[in-house]
Amino acid sequence: MSANKRNYSLLGLLVLMWGSSFLLIEVSLDGFIPKEIVGFRLFIGAITMICVSLFYGKRFPKTLIPWLHFIIYAVIGNILPYLLIATGQKDITSGMAGLLMAIMPLVTLVLAHFFLPNDKLTRYKVLGFIIGISGVLFILSPSLSDGSNTLIGILLVLAAACAYGVNTIIASRLPSYDPIVSSACVLLIASTLSFCIWPGILFINFSDVPLLSIASLILLGILPTGLAALVYFIIINSAGATFLSNINYLIPVVAFFLGALLLGEDILLSNLLALLLIISGIFVSRFKS
Repeated sequence: MSANKRNYSLLGLLVLMWGSSFLLIEVSLDGFIPKEIVGFRLFIGAITMICVSLFYGKRFPKTLIPWLHFIIYAVIGNILPYLLIATGQKDITSGMAGLLMAIMPLVTLVLAHFFLPNDKLTRYKVLGFIIGISGVLFILSPSLSDGSNTLIGILLVLAAACAYGVNTIIASRLPSYDPIVSSACVLLIASTLSFCIWPGILFINFSDVPLLSIASLILLGILPTGLAALVYFIIINSAGATFLSNINYLIPVVAFFLGALLLGEDILLSNLLALLLIISGIFVSRFKS
């Protein structure tokens, strides 16, 4: 297989893993509460990435500073958005959650204008942001009126998208680390903190939990939380960040239609138009002035 085909294959795999996370969360919610989903997906993801680190012979940092940075990533880039998404999905569909998360790159470009000196807003970025935000506003009224989504659920997922945006800016300002090591360390810290914050989740009676919810949570930890990080960094090192940015167009589409196909969630015309607006906003924001 040529390098180009390999990169596209990995990109497709990454899109499927991240796009399916909202579906897996939705199924997991049938047997677990949000904080349990957060804690155990992080724990399973940490085990996965520690095994990957050992396989590649990686060593964890021996100084304090990297671990302090990893704590920041663990809280802002993992625990907080994971909890917001899982809590939000109690009141909105998985497809809607995936659609709303598409706003993340648009939030990031606005934050970058203020916090990254070489990444200022252009007229195309401003126009793209306006188009993308209009997509979110476009779905609020019909989504709330049909009873399948609530305002609080929508706002929680949008807050998660903002948390991811903030984490991206922080990562751009802090030093870079070996991607496999940083992924393993961040997940290890995040899972440890989760069990410290919510010690009660360690005493789940799994015999009372539906088998499908357990299987979904295990897959959520292994695939979108653990292995997806490895595939992400392989693509970055092989094809670069610009190539990887194509996932911003694909993940919301996969999440939206997986929810419709596998969970029977409604496909509303307003949602399709909103999806088109948000993705168009991302596309326009990438034009060079």
